[in-house]
Amino acid sequence: MKSSEFFKLSLKPVAVIVLVLILTADLKSQTESLNSKSLTMEEKISAVNSISKLLFDNYIFPNVSKEMENYIKNKLNKDEYNNISDPVRFADELTADLQSVSKDKHIRVRFDPEQIKRMRANDNKKDDETVSPEFINMLKSENYGFRKVERLSGNIGYIDLRNFGPGELIKDKVASVMSFVEDCNALIFDMRNNGGGDPSGIQVISSYLFSDEPVHLNDLYFRPTDTLEQFWTLKDIKGKRMPDVPVYVLTSSYTFSGAEEFTYNLKNLKRATVIGETTGGGAHPGGVNIADDNFAVFVPVGRAINPITKTNWEGTGVSPDYEISSTKALTKAQILALENISSNSRDEKSKRNFNWLIESLNASMNEININSDQLKSYAGNYGDRKVFYENGNLYYQRNGRQKLELTPMSEDTFMLKEVEFFRIRFEKDSSGNVTGLTGLYDDGKTDNSPRSE
Repeated sequence: MKSSEFFKLSLKPVAVIVLVLILTADLKSQTESLNSKSLTMEEKISAVNSISKLLFDNYIFPNVSKEMENYIKNKLNKDEYNNISDPVRFADELTADLQSVSKDKHIRVRFDPEQIKRMRANDNKKDDETVSPEFINMLKSENYGFRKVERLSGNIGYIDLRNFGPGELIKDKVASVMSFVEDCNALIFDMRNNGGGDPSGIQVISSYLFSDEPVHLNDLYFRPTDTLEQFWTLKDIKGKRMPDVPVYVLTSSYTFSGAEEFTYNLKNLKRATVIGETTGGGAHPGGVNIADDNFAVFVPVGRAINPITKTNWEGTGVSPDYEISSTKALTKAQILALENISSNSRDEKSKRNFNWLIESLNASMNEININSDQLKSYAGNYGDRKVFYENGNLYYQRNGRQKLELTPMSEDTFMLKEVEFFRIRFEKDSSGNVTGLTGLYDDGKTDNSPRSE
């Protein structure tokens, strides 16, 4: 895949759905160009005419492209763009106008003469110059989209992925990531901050979640070439497949494009449980094309066609199985995963530990407010244990070790985020006076420390 395919609209069936790190870089470049140029009327006319032609020739819905063209040309003829001389503001105005007609969030106009020069330079490269060093370095600097990979309590794998790079370029990184989580009891894919990417990257990652038997993930239809490109799970991957491991996908209203495809595919294949918010609603692949020396435009040239629903998520987004604020989605996913793991466990000790974790997570989902006077009443010495009240919070310390913050689970029971197997409960007499504390452990054991002060 040529790197230029991420920067321009190709008339070949390029499977690209907004690579977020490219857009971020372009927006930065556009911002740096602010106030560096004042547009002439001729330049505005050139932009409107060139963008209109690109949309008419390539946009997935020809009738809608004509409506967009009529709208921005009418505004131009009515002098409604006359008072805009700043090129970034003009690009933003055109974007808003085109989206108001099409309702297509992928369409975006950008002022970026420097990027356009680089795009033209890429166009002049030979066919065997497949990927530019600049693009490779950008992928590496973003760790190929992987922001965080870790093992959560209960042996749950967590993958925070911010974009999908091209499959051929990210496959080795994907193999290493999936190797890290291959023995986990459940997997959580965090798409809450993922703005999209390349379907071939989605294909690579998804292939680890199914057996050797090919699974039809998605189709993309491209209007300029009147072709359909199918995406199936890959026959060959590096590492272990995990077809039976429960999968959870976290979403937010920011989740967009390729991240929506990943979510939509797995949801309709009944391979994942979706938790969070309804996603942004962009299902039209395309690429960035040069309008003129000043402006480039992302033109959606295709549409996704799911093999199960025969439609896509354009304009509607992907609805979650469990609707909850995106800020609480990870905790909810952990609870659901642990409940599932516990229900399938035959070991009573393991079930007790899983349920202990579930209690802590449920408590963290619900903010418990305890007034300062009550918190202050807990401060004191309890044998070799001490409880401090500082800046509205309680802290616990034993034998001069690290001081740890206490988080309330109820009015008298507290947990420590850093020590998940341990909690404390304050004991009171019939008059409500604090007389001691009890240490609670996840294996059912307890120990008592009378208050000494």
